[in-house]
Amino acid sequence: MRKLIGQIAKFGIVGFIAFVIDFGVMNVLLYFHLNNLVASTVSFLLSLAFNYLASMKYVFTHRDDMARWMEILVFFVSSAIGLGINELIIWAGTAMLPIDASQTMHSKYVLYSNAAKIVATVIVSVWNFLTRKWLLDAPTEGKNVSENSLSRRLGKFSLQHSPFGWQ
Repeated sequence: MRKLIGQIAKFGIVGFIAFVIDFGVMNVLLYFHLNNLVASTVSFLLSLAFNYLASMKYVFTHRDDMARWMEILVFFVSSAIGLGINELIIWAGTAMLPIDASQTMHSKYVLYSNAAKIVATVIVSVWNFLTRKWLLDAPTEGKNVSENSLSRRLGKFSLQHSPFGWQ
């Protein structure tokens, strides 16, 4: 239990830094009147690169029974689903605003986009932690792992099938 609490704390720190990157880039792009879905996609992808490197170094332990290419694939596929959740929530947060080019409306658009981004961040963070813990984190030493678990099957597959000669 202590290990899980420490892992959640590290995940929170990495997630907070990724959020600052994501939120900051999105707001810079919104300042230049970029569409909120485009701005949030660009910012999400930039923060994702940081998140992968930091998460796999400081939060989760690489599985010996999974090739690195599969780890990256699982990380990015689960993140793509998280991006979809993120975009849906941000779209829903501003979809009912009337189309108006006034400065007041732009301020409201940015405010609603930011509020939706915060909600999306909380929901996607839970999604990310659960999927990464389930599929990517090495099992606790001495703990039996079911041979039929999805993470074990993905790992075995990745070690037997190497795209482009990757390991």
